[in-house]
Amino acid sequence: MNEVTEKKKNEVSVNVFETDAGQGISNIKQEDLALPFLKVLGQLSPECNKRDAKYVEGAEPGMIINTVTNEVYDGVKGIDVIPCHYKRQYIEWQDRGESQGAPVKIYEAGDDVPKTTRDKFNKDRLANGNYLENTASHFVVVLGKNPSTALISMKATQLKVSRKWNSMMMGLKMQGKNGMFTPPTYSHIYKLKTVQQSNDKGTWFGWDVSRVGQITDPNVYQIAKDFSTNVSKENVQVKHETEASSSQKAKKTLDL
Repeated sequence: MNEVTEKKKNEVSVNVFETDAGQGISNIKQEDLALPFLKVLGQLSPECNKRDAKYVEGAEPGMIINTVTNEVYDGVKGIDVIPCHYKRQYIEWQDRGESQGAPVKIYEAGDDVPKTTRDKFNKDRLANGNYLENTASHFVVVLGKNPSTALISMKATQLKVSRKWNSMMMGLKMQGKNGMFTPPTYSHIYKLKTVQQSNDKGTWFGWDVSRVGQITDPNVYQIAKDFSTNVSKENVQVKHETEASSSQKAKKTLDL
């Protein structure tokens, strides 16, 4: 008993931490942070393979994973997110085995994108042998005990989901004092789940999006609004990485 009492006496009080709140991070800006990706785990994702160095305990195909914290979410139950910003880009990649894991070049949707030719694996090939991926990026706030920011990158078959989500946001109307208006995307909460999808090339897990309702907490709304502003001002750094080593489609050389 005395040992427990002595230990408590020697513990640092939370009040001490509060007194020194923010110390050591004053020079860390938004652009110095790693923005996590939220991705859907597939059958061949290394995070699901207990013998792989990238294995994450509890990870299973169909789950959602935060690529920075390695936190996994049940894909059936899903997660609540607030969409804050949308961007579409064409990302140039080298093939697996040649790639350093980072894009060769990123073209914005309005740029003069080079011509491509569709190959037998459904990849859009450039003249230099690299390929382009039409990529829809949804910047979101993930709700929970402590709201956090993340990026959801949709491409290939998931572009259909992205378009559906965009249509849901664009189609939302509210009555204001000056008539009907389209609210900001970060005014509403959406549920993201995973579902099994398939075509003649295979089966995989993809996204499913539904609207939950509007935000009621003003603090959460401000967090989402601030994140939207930071992304719009390009204060948020995104490090795209190839998923070739972890995706089922790359293993099968299919672009699902």
